[in-house]
Amino acid sequence: MNKIYRAGLDVGSTTAKITVLDDAGRLLFSRYERHNAKVNELVGRYLDEIEQQLGPIQLRLCVTGSVGMSAAEQMKAEFVQEVVAATVFARHRYPQAKALIDIGGEDAKVVFFNGQSMELRMNGNCAGGTGAFIDQMSVLMGCTNSEMNDKAMTSTRLYPMAARCGVFAKTDIQNLMSRNLPESDIAASIFHSIAVQTVTTLSRGCDFTPPILLCGGPLTFLPALRKAFVEYLKMADDDFIVLSEGNLIPSIGCALRADKTE
Repeated sequence: MNKIYRAGLDVGSTTAKITVLDDAGRLLFSRYERHNAKVNELVGRYLDEIEQQLGPIQLRLCVTGSVGMSAAEQMKAEFVQEVVAATVFARHRYPQAKALIDIGGEDAKVVFFNGQSMELRMNGNCAGGTGAFIDQMSVLMGCTNSEMNDKAMTSTRLYPMAARCGVFAKTDIQNLMSRNLPESDIAASIFHSIAVQTVTTLSRGCDFTPPILLCGGPLTFLPALRKAFVEYLKMADDDFIVLSEGNLIPSIGCALRADKTE
């Protein structure tokens, strides 16, 4: 009989992530790519790669993500909301976390943990303060997200900017660029505006207490964005739990939740 492993699939607005865990909870396989609206094609390739790498196994699959429900229906798998998946991960792996900040492709979420209870805050449908917002701003600056991050790390000054609305932010950036200000300062101001937007809009009376678990691709791959949160919250680097697999947190949470029994 084939071995049964747990798998988690997270299909977000821009990326699809998959993870496979063994019985001990060790990460055996993971993938993270932009799906470019070709979800079925990418997920099919993931499954082929899992079979090639791990051999003939059985997967107990759980699915999450903002556009993951249709994938769950097609694959006859359990679907859970993204915040539930991320909370499963936090409680299994980092029960000391007092809060979770998640910057996704088209949404941003904050979860406050209070013992066995939790409180979720999520932004609206505007792309402001999200991964899509970062994409828009880097295009405006004529560079990649990674290049914008590198510029921001050498900044010496911040300028106020509207991150709540991408349209207003674009106007602010065009104004700063027209003044021939250093690109490093403009880039850092973009990341700072995301931190301000996330904290002021989503905390709403709740105080952030460390340690804070960081989740999502932007916070995993862009140190300048993490730096903006550290500085705006007036905390130290080690007040934040930063993981190399931070972009996979909901996916791993799904895998932890997946049923292993027949």
